[in-house]
Amino acid sequence: MTAWGALALPADQILWIATSVGVAALIRAFTGFGFAMLVVPVFSLILAPNDAVVLSAVLALILGVVTYRAWWGLFPLAPVLPMMAGAFFGTAVGVWFLSSLSVLEFQLWIGALVAAASLALARFTPGERPASPPLALGTGVASGLMNGAFAIPGPPVILYVVATLTDPAQSRAFLMMFFFGSSIVSLAMFSLAGLVSTRPFQLLWVAIPSMWLGNQLGNAAFHRFAGAAYRPLVVGLCVLIGLSISAKALIDL
Repeated sequence: MTAWGALALPADQILWIATSVGVAALIRAFTGFGFAMLVVPVFSLILAPNDAVVLSAVLALILGVVTYRAWWGLFPLAPVLPMMAGAFFGTAVGVWFLSSLSVLEFQLWIGALVAAASLALARFTPGERPASPPLALGTGVASGLMNGAFAIPGPPVILYVVATLTDPAQSRAFLMMFFFGSSIVSLAMFSLAGLVSTRPFQLLWVAIPSMWLGNQLGNAAFHRFAGAAYRPLVVGLCVLIGLSISAKALIDL
């Protein structure tokens, strides 16, 4: 296959990737989270499980680098070390689980997981509660398990942030920092496990322009609305996507 042939994609795949990445980048810039919860289920429809998680992690890494001014120095430092230590351990175990899944099993797990996590977020009441190193460590392990298996580290750490931080700017910055760090850990683990192929990198020409546009729109929305209106939108969209992916996998069994 020539280089140009490798970059060629069916029109429907271009549309799926561009739309999902653009919307996810917008929501991530607006709220600090939601990127992987939106793109990985969509990627699972058109890519092998390992390519879906690697592409999501690569895009999260790029987003973290190009938007570092939006989060660097704005998050609390105390929980970072125990949470990242837990994430490192959890990711290693999660990658082992990922390597044992078929495409249909991956779609079933990812759909059910995203829908359940979204419903948990919808029912969780925001409020400032005491944080502790053991809580941060446990959150990191749980997030790492989801990160290694599905490249979706968000739900545990989102619940942690919602429970312990009330300032929207600080919450957003902490989530952006953690997901950037998680993308580095997951890509290292995916590489060690032999799960990285060239396919995700061939799709960046579609994903990056949409990601840039979505990020610009999301930043503008955050500075105008301060993140106050995101929960119903993100939760509803993630539940819909998760249930749709699970239903497709069940039909294909």
